[in-house]
Amino acid sequence: MRITVNGETEDITEGLTLLDLILERGLDPGVVVAELNYEIIAKDDFAAVRLNPGDSLELLHFVGGG
Repeated sequence: MRITVNGETEDITEGLTLLDLILERGLDPGVVVAELNYEIIAKDDFAAVRLNPGDSLELLHFVGGG
């Protein structure tokens, strides 16, 4: 199925949750902010949110350093 992730259209496996996609990309869900269809998703809800065709997702992750 096709969704848009950070402005790029992608094919992903049907039935993935937001948490599945975050982990599949090697990101730490503890430091990711997710906006799905213009709504911020709480970290506690990542595993419960199923991705659907046509969704628009923005993933931001924080990197420490100085």
